[in-house]
Amino acid sequence: MDDIRHSAAAISTNDIPGKIPILPIVDTNLFPKMVLPLVLVQKEAIDLIDEAMAGSRMLGLILSRKPDPGSKHRAEDLFRIGTVAMILKMSKMKDEKAQLLIQGLNRFKTVQFLQGKPYLQANIEVLTCKNQDRSVENRALMANIAEQYEKIVNLSPGLPGEMAHMIKSLKEPNVLADMVASSINAPVEEKQKVLEMLNVNQRLKKVTRLVNDQLEILEMGSRIQNQVKEDMDKQQREYYLRRQLKAIREELGETDSDSVEIREYRAVIQESRLPEEAEKEAQRELQRLSRMNPSSSEYVVASTYLDWLTSLPWHEASKDVLDIKSARRILNQDHYGLEKPKKRILEFLAVRKLKKNSKGPILCFTGPPGTGKTSLGRSIARALGREFVRISLGGVRDEAEIRGHRRTYVGALPGRIIQNIRKAGKKNPVFMLDEIDKLDSSYRGDPSAALLEVLDPEQNDSFTDHYLDVAFDLSDVMFLTTANVMHTIPAPLRDRMEVLELNGYTEDEKHKIATRYLIPRQRDAHGLTAGQIRFTPGAVKKIISGYTRESGLRNLERRIGTVCRGVATKIAEAQAVHLVIRQDDLHEYLGPVQYSPDLALRIHTPGVVVGLAWTPVGGEILFVEAVAMKGGKELTLTGQLGDVMKESAATALSFIRSHAGKLGVEDTFFDTHDIHVHVPAGSIPKDGPSAGVTLLVALVSLVTGRKVRPRTAMTGEITLRGEVLPVGGIKEKIIAAHRAGVKSVILPLWNQKDMEDVPRHIQDQMNFTFTDKMEDIILHAFDL
Repeated sequence: MDDIRHSAAAISTNDIPGKIPILPIVDTNLFPKMVLPLVLVQKEAIDLIDEAMAGSRMLGLILSRKPDPGSKHRAEDLFRIGTVAMILKMSKMKDEKAQLLIQGLNRFKTVQFLQGKPYLQANIEVLTCKNQDRSVENRALMANIAEQYEKIVNLSPGLPGEMAHMIKSLKEPNVLADMVASSINAPVEEKQKVLEMLNVNQRLKKVTRLVNDQLEILEMGSRIQNQVKEDMDKQQREYYLRRQLKAIREELGETDSDSVEIREYRAVIQESRLPEEAEKEAQRELQRLSRMNPSSSEYVVASTYLDWLTSLPWHEASKDVLDIKSARRILNQDHYGLEKPKKRILEFLAVRKLKKNSKGPILCFTGPPGTGKTSLGRSIARALGREFVRISLGGVRDEAEIRGHRRTYVGALPGRIIQNIRKAGKKNPVFMLDEIDKLDSSYRGDPSAALLEVLDPEQNDSFTDHYLDVAFDLSDVMFLTTANVMHTIPAPLRDRMEVLELNGYTEDEKHKIATRYLIPRQRDAHGLTAGQIRFTPGAVKKIISGYTRESGLRNLERRIGTVCRGVATKIAEAQAVHLVIRQDDLHEYLGPVQYSPDLALRIHTPGVVVGLAWTPVGGEILFVEAVAMKGGKELTLTGQLGDVMKESAATALSFIRSHAGKLGVEDTFFDTHDIHVHVPAGSIPKDGPSAGVTLLVALVSLVTGRKVRPRTAMTGEITLRGEVLPVGGIKEKIIAAHRAGVKSVILPLWNQKDMEDVPRHIQDQMNFTFTDKMEDIILHAFDL
């Protein structure tokens, strides 16, 4: 080893070849006369060393601008000036690494990088230093450097004390400058500048500045350490660390803006490409954050705000898949029936395809529960290729749920609109607002009023959440809403939406939906296969008619799930391998039949009539019973009837009394009898004008003693003048009548236009009578 070092020291500039292999280095510098240990892991570098060892043992070390030692270094990544080095020792380790000890010989400049080897090679020019004489100025600089360096050694535990004596003993200015620059803690870029300085006088001045900077930092650190130790409590290490950090920042004149977290926020703000208004607010909040103590509560509030502001998808949007054929296929796959809503959705998508920036209406799906309103939203999102998010507005009575809380409140957060936009990760999701008819208001504000801006295409491009306090563009969001009824939605909010009615399903539609969708879904949900359970068509029909009585499908799916659980239990207990569910088997799983399939047959005495009613959960049949007894002209109404139904009963009675002669009723009948009208299901409140015709026919049947035609039902509003006025919910009422086995329906004349919504197969199975006169109602309701 000593022989090699001696030979290295004896090498002159003339002995250095003009072409040498180049070894890039990172995070360190090699100066002439200095010895440096290296560990090499890359195969190309090890090949380079092997070839150098076989030749002159010389190679060139150049600092790379790339910080990663494992990456591939190109010629353009390297500085042009480096150090020619002699390999003093090389040994290979078991893990295919090579350990080197090298000594710097002289500075060189790269003239041209050469090709042809797996490692870098270059033609070089050996550099000669200038102003190496021991002039007065150079000696003064050397003495100053040696004195300051001794202080650095005393303040640095990592530097041995012998280093200061060795520096003082050096007589050559360039060697002293190189050795001091090599051993102090300075950035590699600054050391590279020293390496590139050929003028020794300038090099000494540069090293003097580096030494002074290093000494100032060490002395400052020593003062800070002493200051902190005076206040340190040995039992409070966390307190000590915070005080030390604070003292360092105060001494260096730095603030928290230089902390890792602040730098991360600054980088995230730049990467987020926030709108101008949002970026100004983010920078202002970041400036406030940099002046706060990290342990303060305000720091958490400010950092949480920045997290929300930078995590919103200001520019990220899903690309619409506006393929109308594909959308139609998806809607038909996911839903049976619902032709009108499907048609309107396809029209919406078609317009969007022809006009990209179209601001279409807000679609509101209204109808009974379980008719597929929310799942339609999912299908639209799938057809468009967008994200789908939904929130339920049922019972929401705080405006802050929509607009967010102001940051002055403890625990403030953005509203649910902004929260779900961030959850979607895109600025244009399909956003479902469920149960919009169940919004409430309180002293905390009116959330329906807050939704006016959200759902208005002319305003929502600058929606301002109270928490963010900057505008967010919601114009690309496709908002959908659902409701069971429309009359509870405030008129201004209802005006912003286009209503699509999802009426109840017929028995035939329910049967097909159960076969195609519900049974396979429940079968999979309970771990069954198609070979283990099968429903006969008769069993499905009996579940529909005997165990459910609703417009939607939820109870039907629950009943199917109940059967699947029973079958799963038997299979799990090895009582059966596969089962076919028939009509007679349903009693075992579902118990006795809950609904009579032909309730209309209950009309067997005068005074009993079947009416049709609309409820938020679909159409229903309504029985009206009337009896007369000896008394004194009193009319009694029971069954939790509302004011409108009571007024309808009084109107019907007045009409009958005024036409008693035509009906063949004695005038004295009303003076000597009390009349009692009752509507069963007395625990359920009932109201509405559509029961007027039913009440009229029930009273006429009572006073004339005639029975109403079997399997006949009716609906309509009446007046004192004998007119029949139109009512709503015709499709739902007719479907309910069809379920109950009704064959004839009497309807107001003006409702004839609503028949186009009624399925054709139901129209073919029932008879319909339309009239606008109460006398005609009486003629058609009774047997001749």
